[in-house]
Amino acid sequence: MSSWALMIPATLLLAGVLLALVVRAVRRGEFDDWEGPAARHFLDRDVCPEREDERDDDAGDAAAS
Repeated sequence: MSSWALMIPATLLLAGVLLALVVRAVRRGEFDDWEGPAARHFLDRDVCPEREDERDDDAGDAAAS
């Protein structure tokens, strides 16, 4: 029974802290940008700029030889 006396307040305290963190994040607007960096990879072009540069370099090397 004594373990319940420790676990229930600890659980309620942890739940309260987590709720406070979520409320703070909502008030700061951290969930407002739905099309931000987390979803931007779905909206970008399929071509990777780094690979485009590598292809251009390879084509230039082949033409120079």
